[in-house]
Amino acid sequence: MTPSQSFLRRGKILSWTLFDFANTAFYVLILTVGYPLYFKKVIVNGVEGDALWGISFSLSMLIVAILSPILGAVADYGAGKKRFLWLFTILCVLSTAALFFVQGSMIVMGMIFLILANIGFEAGLVFYDAFLPEITTERSYGRVSGYGFAMGYVGSLVTLLIAMPLYSGGFEPGNLLNVRLSFLIAAGLFFLFALPLFIVVPDPQRHASLKLDFVAIGLNRIRSTFREFPKYRNVAKFLLAYFIYIDAVNTIIIFSSIFADETLKLSVQDIIVFFAIVQTSAIIGSVLFGILADKIGHKKTLVISLFLWLIVVAVAYFVTDAAMFFAVGVFAGVALGSSQSSSRSMMTTIIPKEKKTEFFGFYSFFGKASAILGPALFGVVSSYANQRIALVSVGVLLVVGLLLLNRVEEPPRPAEGT
Repeated sequence: MTPSQSFLRRGKILSWTLFDFANTAFYVLILTVGYPLYFKKVIVNGVEGDALWGISFSLSMLIVAILSPILGAVADYGAGKKRFLWLFTILCVLSTAALFFVQGSMIVMGMIFLILANIGFEAGLVFYDAFLPEITTERSYGRVSGYGFAMGYVGSLVTLLIAMPLYSGGFEPGNLLNVRLSFLIAAGLFFLFALPLFIVVPDPQRHASLKLDFVAIGLNRIRSTFREFPKYRNVAKFLLAYFIYIDAVNTIIIFSSIFADETLKLSVQDIIVFFAIVQTSAIIGSVLFGILADKIGHKKTLVISLFLWLIVVAVAYFVTDAAMFFAVGVFAGVALGSSQSSSRSMMTTIIPKEKKTEFFGFYSFFGKASAILGPALFGVVSSYANQRIALVSVGVLLVVGLLLLNRVEEPPRPAEGT
């Protein structure tokens, strides 16, 4: 590889990772820290907040789960990944910005804009993930995937630092404008740092005619893939395991700030510090475990990650104060970074190259479909019992996911220089 080729390759990778930097502004402020608490304390204000939050998130995931395989197949055919990624990015950015106008008792609007924003965020990831095999070699999938998640966690830290002064007054009436301004910041950061991918990273699939019925093509390819699934049993085994364990991970993430607020009675500042700890350790987890995956294999790395999650859930059940919660945050961050990065890179190694976007659509489908049940179940259980008991179900899901992952065969690693 010539110096100019190496420079161009690094530029593509950097631009690709900056999209992770961009979308975590939405992730951290809208799904984990700011908007969940605003939704419960201000918008819902006394209604069954856990249940409504879980239903909103699950409904958005149901819609994405239905769309993902179709979108992946369409992009594989030649409609262009970048085009669809742009459309869903804009949907997320505009819907996130619209949350600024949602105030107390506007429950329906608060749920609708959250659903639309999360559809844009999650559906876009189908196309974003599918760029990975095009910007690097097979031997580097693990580390480049890790770099992407690490950049995302850096983005989360930057976003938290920017937003922290706005949350200093908590969710008191006099500070709600500042809280709502943080939603505009999330939208702006997402849009700004997403631009390099659309400018720098090429999308070679440009042969498809706009006159084609892409929905029909997508549905036909999905039916074809289902018929061929017996040839891809290993992929099916991995997707089933992923379906189970990522459900647990998603559930932990979207209820963590609500758990900290209601069960542990932590302040907003403590919750922000907790997420800063999680994001910092996640940077370490995604980079180090990405490198580890390229050395010992993606499956072994995933197993280690899921055992870390089991430790997190077990300890979190007994947490009673901020210090213990912060300690849990360190392990949660490492587990989060490593499990997300290793899952994506392992999926890349086991799918057929000619169907990469379509299979990433199924990868997204299983990830999103799992999030239909988990958050809704957690919300209902915590509403009728308590959040600590709801954590037990998460631990069970992790154990089942581990057992299923053990049945997946990992392809031999390519020799040096390939």
